Amino acid sequence: MAQPPRKSSTGKVLGIVGGAVALVVVGGIVAAVALSGAGGPKYKTVVPKTLVDGKYTLTKDLSSTAAAQVPRNGSNTHDMTTVGGQYESGSTSLVLLSMYGSVSDPLEAVKQTIHGMESSGGELAVPKQEERPHGTKEPVYCGVFVKRQMGQKFTAPFCTWADSSTTGNVMETDAERIDADPFSVDLEALAEKTDRIRSEIKVPIGK
Repeated sequence: MAQPPRKSSTGKVLGIVGGAVALVVVGGIVAAVALSGAGGPKYKTVVPKTLVDGKYTLTKDLSSTAAAQVPRNGSNTHDMTTVGGQYESGSTSLVLLSMYGSVSDPLEAVKQTIHGMESSGGELAVPKQEERPHGTKEPVYCGVFVKRQMGQKFTAPFCTWADSSTTGNVMETDAERIDADPFSVDLEALAEKTDRIRSEIKVPIGK
């Protein structure tokens, strides 16, 4: 069994696992894109240099890479745009990917996003649960994904959302707790963080 990485290898682990996490999240949005309907978006999403009041710093813009893999138009899509980035804060790596366009069935898009992540290889160890941070009317849906990469098991909690204009996917890993017990993850805290990220990246079209 692979041993958890030592603190001195944090940077290397973040690079390896961050790349793997990005592939998982891309798999999710590829699955969801077919459920987006035609029409112009009311909101767009952006990739800021920092997230959560500067706690997370952008280390890699994933927009071009993700957009090359996600169809811009599909059977029920119209002019979809994909953006995203990989962020770091200490030993933590966070991957954010989002689409904006017109989403005909937001809840179904969430379901397909999670199904798409599973299809990329791995296990949904803690199933989807609805979270409403601070009583928000716009819920996020969170769970814990477990996957093996280069012989190393990693635990990756995630939260996702979808509304009539945007979808968003946040997945986080900690190099110091890379193979943590999935049921030890504080999903309420991640939901609050995701809600904050959503408010920071979602802006009205034209602004």
